[in-house]
Amino acid sequence: MRGAETDWLLTLILIWAINKTTRNARKPPMSDIAALTLNTIGKRFGDVDVLADIDLTVMRGEIICLVGRSGCGKSTLLRIIAGVETPDVGSVMMNDREIAGPTIFMEPEKRRIGFVFQDYALFPHLTVEQNVLFGLKGQPKAQAKARAADMIEHVRLADLAKRYPHTLSGGEQQRVALARALAPKPDILLMDEPFSNLDRGLRDSVREETLGLLRDLKTTAIMVTHDPEEALSAGDRVVLMQQGRIVQSGTGYEVHDNPVSRYAADFFCAFNKVEGTVRNGHLETPIGNFPHKGDLREGAKAFAYIRPSAITLATPDAGADVSGHITSRVFMGEIEQVSVSVSGLPQDLRVRSMKRSPADMRNVGLSVAKDSVLMFTSD
Repeated sequence: MRGAETDWLLTLILIWAINKTTRNARKPPMSDIAALTLNTIGKRFGDVDVLADIDLTVMRGEIICLVGRSGCGKSTLLRIIAGVETPDVGSVMMNDREIAGPTIFMEPEKRRIGFVFQDYALFPHLTVEQNVLFGLKGQPKAQAKARAADMIEHVRLADLAKRYPHTLSGGEQQRVALARALAPKPDILLMDEPFSNLDRGLRDSVREETLGLLRDLKTTAIMVTHDPEEALSAGDRVVLMQQGRIVQSGTGYEVHDNPVSRYAADFFCAFNKVEGTVRNGHLETPIGNFPHKGDLREGAKAFAYIRPSAITLATPDAGADVSGHITSRVFMGEIEQVSVSVSGLPQDLRVRSMKRSPADMRNVGLSVAKDSVLMFTSD
């Protein structure tokens, strides 16, 4: 079972590995060569295909967010890239050089890959400075001290350099782990749920600082997360996984606005789902008819996926599409969520808006932005 001891051991291997290769390695010249290419990667544990047909290209300086529900294969894929798991099928390329494949396997200590773990895996008996210096063993002492000081300054911990991990906050520990991983100048940085142990408010600020630093340093990074909002906001590209496969990739805007499946849609937004029947080029539902944009068979059952923000409330006499009755309100700060019961629907519609409805309003009219409605077949 993975735990802190396992993460510390893996940290030792990867840090020693990067440091060993840094002394003699020359980085390839900057070009259009991809930092990482995965070709039809497959991995099986027992009778379960944990990964299947994974194809992914990561360019230099790009930040990728691997996202998906628990057990979808995100962390296993990260460990294959690091070299602590081997693919059963396919190949891994770094800087246009094959490092794992049917006949080739490059050990983790030769891959120049950094790793930041969920629990940070800091060495408790070492100070902040010593933790960062640990990744620079073998380098000339003065050079290592200068590099460590530079990275500690980058993460704004210069005043805490002599402190031990247990005296630091969660956000400070995360920044130490980041400085240690970046100190040896890895070609790729891997991060496995790096912000999940932090409180909500702190998580947002630490994530912004971390991403800012990675972009300033032009670091190629792959981050695993299960948080949809984090994935949409953090990555240059979002890669959504389901049951060991990549089901969609693109910018945050692309995967959020144009999900390719019900799974993708449900992952990134809590949609209202209204079942209907396809007739004459429209999906007929209890709250109106919506022109369908896909190849839906006449007479087929399908769902209209409607975002809570795509519904507008008004007074019943304002010429809305359908009428309903407010059953509850939830104040969420800038946003108010209103639940509305509509005749013919088994579940209330959720409506979210920055415009608050009058407290005494009960009967309402609803209008739906039809051009924003997504449609998926019932199967």
